[in-house]
Amino acid sequence: MKRFIIGILILISAKSFAQVDGNYNYSIGIKAFNLMQMPKILQQANTDDNIKSWVNGGIIRFNDNQMAFRISGYYLYKRDFTFNNQCDNCETAKGSLNDYAIKFGFEKNFNYSVIQPYFAADFGFRSHSFRGNLQAKNPARLNSSYAANTSKNGGTFSPLLGLKFNVLNQVSLFAESSIEFYYSYERQETVMDDLSNTRTFARYNKLETFLNPISIGIQFHLVGKN
Repeated sequence: MKRFIIGILILISAKSFAQVDGNYNYSIGIKAFNLMQMPKILQQANTDDNIKSWVNGGIIRFNDNQMAFRISGYYLYKRDFTFNNQCDNCETAKGSLNDYAIKFGFEKNFNYSVIQPYFAADFGFRSHSFRGNLQAKNPARLNSSYAANTSKNGGTFSPLLGLKFNVLNQVSLFAESSIEFYYSYERQETVMDDLSNTRTFARYNKLETFLNPISIGIQFHLVGKN
């Protein structure tokens, strides 16, 4: 009987602690670490590599018990970005990469325990661009170097699964994993390193799918409802 009463008290205290984020109107989060898959640039040979980024995004949640509405975004800038173009032994591309997005969505908890798994879906806008130079790895190749400027802009949809751990009344740690569907309008411009600086343009509409393995961050819950 004593063990039964102790068990009931533990469950009650766990439940009352677990609803901390539901007891606050807003949550502000910082994405401390992201592992992301990037859109393909030109004829990039290997697009399976994920890019690591630190403290480059945030999230605002409007809490309503088990359902929350969320606004999230990030900005990624890599001054020195290098990849193989066409094939591993064809061309080397070096330049700068810009990638940013803003998204709106919803989030639903599966339970009210201290450790809360949840499902979310985000819709929004994403922009991705690269500016740099490409050099053929075979020096005997004609027009072996040229400059490239590419940009992609379009809509994005990301269903995701997450896990939240309420460490304190107003502080939670979270981790998310998502699949992203990106439909974009792409513009490519190249300028050959020849006497006439031959310029070419190309335009495409593309649908790409990415796997973003992990995003880890911290949330602070603000403005109590009571």
